[in-house]
Amino acid sequence: MEERKRLLTYAGLKALEDELENLKVVRRKEVAGKIKEAREQGDLSENAEYDAAKDEQRDIEARIEELEKILKNAEVVVEDEINLDKINVGCTVTVYDVEFEEEIDFKIVGSTEANSLQGKISNESPVGKALIGREVGDSVIVETQSGEIEYKVLKIERSM
Repeated sequence: MEERKRLLTYAGLKALEDELENLKVVRRKEVAGKIKEAREQGDLSENAEYDAAKDEQRDIEARIEELEKILKNAEVVVEDEINLDKINVGCTVTVYDVEFEEEIDFKIVGSTEANSLQGKISNESPVGKALIGREVGDSVIVETQSGEIEYKVLKIERSM
């Protein structure tokens, strides 16, 4: 089964590469040290520190494997080449929420980078899907778990 391409902005790619480097260079050594210390305490059958360190090691290795798979299948969106006539991955879009009468900024990113607390929404999310391909002046109605939301597209710009 072929892995699907993961859309990433350059900033998202860099963040994942930095995390992978940290896990491989720093965290692996830290956990190896913890395991060594725990082993030196003797009996491993009832050694909570050893068990915790082994669990941490397993989690780190799983995350390394996950990051390597993501990076192997990454497709970087070149933000300088984005057509700002239509919303796409890598754009920051300002919309007007009709119900709450407020402007909201969204950065459209690939699913790997999505973080709603930072205003980064996935191109695969209901809002992201509804906005992709739209132009300034367009209105969209988004079906969400909490009901329908209507947005009017006010501005499309490159993400910083």
